[in-house]
Amino acid sequence: MHKILILPGDGIGPEVTAEARRVLETLVDGGDLDLSIEEGEIGGVSIEANGVPLTDETIDRARGADAVLLGAVGGPKWESIERDLRPERGLLRIRAALGLFSNLRPAILFPQLAAASSLRPELVAGLDIVIVRELTGGIYFGQPRGIDTGEHGERRGYNTLVYSEDEVRRIARSAFDVAMQRSRRVTSVDKANVLESSELWREIVTETARDYPEIELSHMYVDNAAMQLVRAPKQFDVIVTGNLFGDILSDAAAMLTGSIGMLPSASLNAEARGLYEPIHGSAPDIAGQDRANPLATVLSVSMMLRYTLDRADLAERVDDAVFAALDRGLRTADIAGPGDAAVGTRAMGDAVVKRLATNGG
Repeated sequence: MHKILILPGDGIGPEVTAEARRVLETLVDGGDLDLSIEEGEIGGVSIEANGVPLTDETIDRARGADAVLLGAVGGPKWESIERDLRPERGLLRIRAALGLFSNLRPAILFPQLAAASSLRPELVAGLDIVIVRELTGGIYFGQPRGIDTGEHGERRGYNTLVYSEDEVRRIARSAFDVAMQRSRRVTSVDKANVLESSELWREIVTETARDYPEIELSHMYVDNAAMQLVRAPKQFDVIVTGNLFGDILSDAAAMLTGSIGMLPSASLNAEARGLYEPIHGSAPDIAGQDRANPLATVLSVSMMLRYTLDRADLAERVDDAVFAALDRGLRTADIAGPGDAAVGTRAMGDAVVKRLATNGG
């Protein structure tokens, strides 16, 4: 039996994870999957209950699970508290504690949503990109960091961007392994013209590529990559990059698909155990209003089935159920076009679950 830990988090997190849980439970009820599901706290709700954004007990439970499904963390309520106690620190801590160094963020444009993209349909039709982001190194974790007062009495903030050879090599291998199952093209994104850390990044990625002679490797500076994503995004297949650049580029790629509410992600460790989450935030302005799009979280379950539970057959059924819901014309507010009647979070979940239940293996 597989063990799944769900961390709903803050804002719309509980609403979207509830629909994803229904997807898992439908597969269990149909006899297709054998698993147990537990829930825990992370982010603002953990701060309110426990005084910290992530407890040691929750980390232990996450380590004992095959996979973790997370909703979202954060909100204005906690923006003024001490930085080390903010909700986002819980997310960074669980990634580090579980060794989740490889973040896979697909940007796939469903054909039904071509008109919802911020670019012309002919530029994005057929878009299918995977951004592989290094997740436990780089400027988000580098030391020293902080805010202090300089010699002239002026405050300064500083962070350290550092990557070791091993960190670069393992994320490069992760990207190459993904590419081997796709079109075998990898673009490594860095800023090697001005950053020493990026010089090393480029050297190690190039060295590692020699173990993958089937892979076509190219390099691109991050500023050019950002421009190319909105100029000709279909030139990319797999993009591998560091923590900061990957964070920014994956959100830019999200809008090519019509909505950030459509994009899942997987964060994997060396044993392919992982944390799965939508890439959107907690959206506190619509929390509790049955307006959030649950499909990114549902598609995160699909990634969980594929990468951790080794059930590509069930992942395809979940993908098919999402496709069918969109094909019926169902749209949440974020992907609704002019004249479309938006449905709520629960109604979209109902459509996915109904398709799953009637389209068993």
